[in-house]
Amino acid sequence: MRRPSFLSQRPLLLLLLSPWPVWTQTPAAAAHWGTQGAPHCPEACACAPDGQANCSGRALLAVPAGLSRPVRALLLDHNRVRVLPPGAFVGAGALLRLDLRENGLRWVHARAFWGLGALQELDLGANQLETLVPGTFAPLRALRVLSLADNQLARLEPAALGALPLLGALSLQDNDLSALAPGLLAGLPALNTLGLRGNPWACGCALRPLCAWLRRHPRPAPEAETLLCVSPGRLTLSPLTAFSEAAFSHCGQPLAPRDLAVVYALGPVSFLASLAACMALGSVFTACRARRRRRAAAARLRPRRLPDPGRGPASPADPGSTENAAAQA
Repeated sequence: MRRPSFLSQRPLLLLLLSPWPVWTQTPAAAAHWGTQGAPHCPEACACAPDGQANCSGRALLAVPAGLSRPVRALLLDHNRVRVLPPGAFVGAGALLRLDLRENGLRWVHARAFWGLGALQELDLGANQLETLVPGTFAPLRALRVLSLADNQLARLEPAALGALPLLGALSLQDNDLSALAPGLLAGLPALNTLGLRGNPWACGCALRPLCAWLRRHPRPAPEAETLLCVSPGRLTLSPLTAFSEAAFSHCGQPLAPRDLAVVYALGPVSFLASLAACMALGSVFTACRARRRRRAAAARLRPRRLPDPGRGPASPADPGSTENAAAQA
């Protein structure tokens, strides 16, 4: 049984956003577009006059070729697309909705979604994603709905999501997330729906950013009251909303972005300065040792004056008596 798409749960008037309304097509063109294998229709897909290309459940191993601007919605769910290479959707610059559920998808290249600047809905749910590389969603500045539900994500870095100013719904449920990285939700100012259930939350210091965000934004995550810790032992089954800021008083305060910038800027400079100082001190020490060795070698090579056998030894009180006597003689 197919699962209901996360994207289908939100009524969106995608066709009204299209800069090329489908009702401007001539009847002949509309009829031609609705047939499988017609021009502008991806191979092995069935296309409709409203711009939807239905490629669901066709055992496809890759994104079909032949994508073009008339395609507004691309349904690729229930196929076998394991990898999204760079430029996987070249030609579909006007795409508004993309459904990739249940493909066994394991890897998404950082440039897989390049050229999809108009995309508003993306469903990557029910796949096998374990990680997302930085910049994966950076080109999707118009994205409003994103589902990563039912994958195997153990960590989601802020650089992977990036800044998505229009994203209103984010689904992260049913993954392996034990915490959310600091700053992950900071680049999502329009977020009003956040799905978090079904993750093994560990109520430690790493959960501090998420708990703080939930306190400031109670509406986007109405299910927060049902989110429970699965570790450590004494906090198991504790609700996330039960932790106030005082509960994390023993944790180190994370650095602010400005402090991090200072650390990153001064770190290399201080390292290079320390390295230069060490090299200078080493050079001085080496020069001093070399000078002492030269002096010692010169002292060994200097000829020694033999005492005069006709005279007695010089008095210790007058070390120059021997030389004076020799000069008078």
